[in-house]
Amino acid sequence: MKKERDIKHTIGLVPTMGALHQGHISLIHRALAQNHLVVVSIFVNPTQFDKKDDLDNYPRSLDKDMGLLKQVSERIVVFAPSVNEMYGELVVSQAYHFDGLDKVMEGEFRDGQFDGVGTIVETLLRTVAPNKAYFGEKDFQQLQIIKKMVKSKSLPFEIIGCPIEREPHGLAMSSRNERLSPKVRTEAKFIYETLLTAKTKFGTDSAIEIMEWVKLQFEKNTLLDLEYFQIADEDTLTPLLMVQAGRKYRAFIAVYANDVRLIDNLKLN
Repeated sequence: MKKERDIKHTIGLVPTMGALHQGHISLIHRALAQNHLVVVSIFVNPTQFDKKDDLDNYPRSLDKDMGLLKQVSERIVVFAPSVNEMYGELVVSQAYHFDGLDKVMEGEFRDGQFDGVGTIVETLLRTVAPNKAYFGEKDFQQLQIIKKMVKSKSLPFEIIGCPIEREPHGLAMSSRNERLSPKVRTEAKFIYETLLTAKTKFGTDSAIEIMEWVKLQFEKNTLLDLEYFQIADEDTLTPLLMVQAGRKYRAFIAVYANDVRLIDNLKLN
């Protein structure tokens, strides 16, 4: 990247695990609008998967991804390293302290995931040395943890969160959606519809009442299994006990459609 630095170009980084979709493309367009050159990394990071089957089944389509990116812009550089290039001989995560951001929601159900995320993102940032790096808000907890990691290590990179891109019926775009049958993919709009209704209840019903209502809705659904639903403070990710003036809150949800795990979130106020 030295040549780009020498001619005073700015570099944007869009980290991905491949199987690119329009959600990724929206991040790339944002990065292209704000930088002279965009690096798109494609790397399925083994240390952020808590189940081997999930890692093995994660969709991989490097040739297709490369073709798609060529159509988007000539100002894109693809970085698709091997596991050995990223980790060397020992494929393990570093240990991080995220001040509790990693202990709730995803952290309760996916042990060690965020150490894996922190490890690979820090490695990518130090390797590419971008001016800005772009992450989708679908993984909002991950976004907050990455911001915490960058701040705590005083890394000179700006982390930018970008809005969730949704399929026409509302399902948050995800590479995992490719593993859903057409029927289940359509029915999974129920996740977003539930979040929207929870938002209308926020401010009149208590957090406990909303959580109980969401749980009941999924008990009635025969295709989707609720793993968790939580209302939390956007900045601290602590579960809501009492609404405080001036604080922003967000609803977070994780759902299984057969063996495919789907997550989503929605700003409430």
